[in-house]
This record gives sequence, C-alpha cells and structure tokens, in this order.
Amino acid sequence: MPGPARAGAVLFAMDAPRLASFYEHVLAMKRLHDTQGLIVIESPDFQLVLHAIPPEILAGITIETPPALREDVAMKLFFTVDSLADAAARAAELSGGVFGEEWQGPGFRVRDAFDPEGNVFQVRELT
Repeated sequence: MPGPARAGAVLFAMDAPRLASFYEHVLAMKRLHDTQGLIVIESPDFQLVLHAIPPEILAGITIETPPALREDVAMKLFFTVDSLADAAARAAELSGGVFGEEWQGPGFRVRDAFDPEGNVFQVRELT
C-alpha cells in the first residue's frame, strides 16, 4: 500500500508485539513500523495500528488463558484470507482461534475468529 493508508483500524493491545505477530501470521500482513508502544502492520487492503495500552491502565486488566471473547462490541472487523482452514490452524498455533459455524455469503465463506487477547474478528475466504 503506497503512501498513507486510506482505511484501517487502531487496536489497543496489552502485548502489541504478540498481537502484531499473530495478525502477521494469520492474515499475512506485513510490518511497516515498529517503535515502543506502536506497531503498524498492513495488507494490500487494510492497515492495522497496534497501540500499547499505557502501564497505568494495563495494571487493571487481566487476560485469561484461553482469553474471554470480547463479543459484545459495536464493531467487528473482517479480513480476507486465502484459506479458512489455514487461518484456523495458524490462529490456534498462536493462542487464538477460529470458532462457531461457517456462513456462506455471495462469493465468500466466513467464520468468526479471535486473537490472543480475545478480540473477535471474522475471516473470509473468497469462493
């Protein structure tokens, strides 16, 4: 993606390096920028900014193992992957996962997934 991204999201993270690695491997994203507390990764379609949660706030947050899913939120992002099965295998290896039923849409199949901190997103495979 040349130049500034036109679309993306900021995800506040307890462990930004761990989440960056998760999304790089599961969604085939590339790391663009990495400084203390801020990591930027992207695909040809989307840019994800991982922003470390400040220590004074982090002290009051606990992530369980496995993580409690953060499903009751107003927004759920989706990402296209080459293979739902491959994304599920990579996510499981990296302390995340793909869960629930598979839905068929016009030209794609989709499943819900979660990262190591319990953030829920969808993965789509084009058909």
